[in-house]
Amino acid sequence: MSLKDKILDDVKSAMKAGEKDRLKVLRLITAAIKQVEVDERKDLDDDADVLGILNKMVKQRRDSISQFEQGNRQDLADIEKSEIEIIGVYLPEQMSGEELDKLVDDAIAATGAEGIRDMGKVMGSIKAKSAGRADMSVVGAKVKARLNQ
Repeated sequence: MSLKDKILDDVKSAMKAGEKDRLKVLRLITAAIKQVEVDERKDLDDDADVLGILNKMVKQRRDSISQFEQGNRQDLADIEKSEIEIIGVYLPEQMSGEELDKLVDDAIAATGAEGIRDMGKVMGSIKAKSAGRADMSVVGAKVKARLNQ
């Protein structure tokens, strides 16, 4: 069963169970998937495409959380956090700090990066290998720190 099909099945089960908050987030996910399908005129049967959409949704919510916390709106930040938890169910398990460090070191060695100018090459290599299992903003900070040494 593809990720998209699992999400659609979960929408039905959330409706039957009366889980309004979960249903709201699942409908946002399906709407985002359908929007991409309409825009690109293709079916998103590939899990990688759906994972890309989910990662984008999580990133948007993290940005919103920081904005809400700066504006002293903890109630709205809590809503965004709960939405991230629901979306996170469909994402692969995130890499640990040690795994990320090793991935960054391996990517720097493989690309022959010597300075901050080579950050794009390193990030491209890591993005291909992490496949949605790492927050790229955290990875970017780690790469930048290592290349600036």
